[in-house]
Amino acid sequence: MGFTINIDNSHGCGTAMGSMDGYLQALSLVAILILAPMTIHLIVHKEENTVFVYVEAESENNDDEDVEGRDIPQLNRSEVARIATFNIKVFGKTKMGKPEVVSQLVDTVLQYDLVAVQEIKDIDQTVPYDFLNELNNASGNAWNMSLSPRSGIQEDDRNSQEQYVYYFNTSVFKEIGQGYLYNDTKDDYFQREPYIASFELLNESGNSSGFDLTLFTIHTKPAVALEEIDALHSVVESYRENNSAETDLVVLGDFNADCSYTNSQELWESPLRLPQYKWLVNDLADTTVSSTDCAYDRIVTLDELGGRLVGSWGIDTSIEETDVSDHYPVWFDLYR
Repeated sequence: MGFTINIDNSHGCGTAMGSMDGYLQALSLVAILILAPMTIHLIVHKEENTVFVYVEAESENNDDEDVEGRDIPQLNRSEVARIATFNIKVFGKTKMGKPEVVSQLVDTVLQYDLVAVQEIKDIDQTVPYDFLNELNNASGNAWNMSLSPRSGIQEDDRNSQEQYVYYFNTSVFKEIGQGYLYNDTKDDYFQREPYIASFELLNESGNSSGFDLTLFTIHTKPAVALEEIDALHSVVESYRENNSAETDLVVLGDFNADCSYTNSQELWESPLRLPQYKWLVNDLADTTVSSTDCAYDRIVTLDELGGRLVGSWGIDTSIEETDVSDHYPVWFDLYR
């Protein structure tokens, strides 16, 4: 097994976790990954309060294989489009009424080019618009959103209704058509139906790159997380049957895919772990802000996204207070 580790401190001393704590946590992550039964090409570095982790996707059985890790290219930020998933814990009027929390959320979202947000809880449905205004006030009117109806439309799910939203930088992405909730009335797989939307990727000049992709975001019910994760394969297959020309698909969100809700062995047996799927966030990751160590938030792509997938993903650990969220944002890059 071959691996490469490079810790790069060329971006200055500002860290997500404090100068010493940041190094200790990053080195702990490196140590865990070295011990893991997987072939790694790993780079951990710090930049703008973010720990970036670049890692080859997991393979279930590679103990005896000597496989070289992916060479991660050194790219400027403008050369990639960065997509994140972020569960903003109980995102409603109370949170929007806390300026210091909103300020940190704005700073966090503006690091990316598109963010899938889960757990919006506002019966009046005004919070997503208020937050979009905050993004545009801070960025010069560069952002738009694709907002879902309230999910949990089945009668037995209405006590857990939430909204999803994709916030996106309009100089990098353009929405295609209108997003929609997956129609779950027949099978009732989900407490909160996935939200599906398609986007065109723009090049650095703001013109069409000739590439578009479709995103599926989900916040699973913890008690039946594994069943809902399994059902996501059916959602993807249903979409492909009706949209055969679109093969660039990404499933991302709060899967609750770890700890007491499911385990690695169960996930490896999921139909969402069939060979055509690429799980970017591995089972050893910690995407939670509190003292727990759980890989709840995941990003799953269908194959290599037409060669646009850089192969990098990261966890933004700049959030330290659960008043902001109990989840870290998790992201990946596409070539522009």
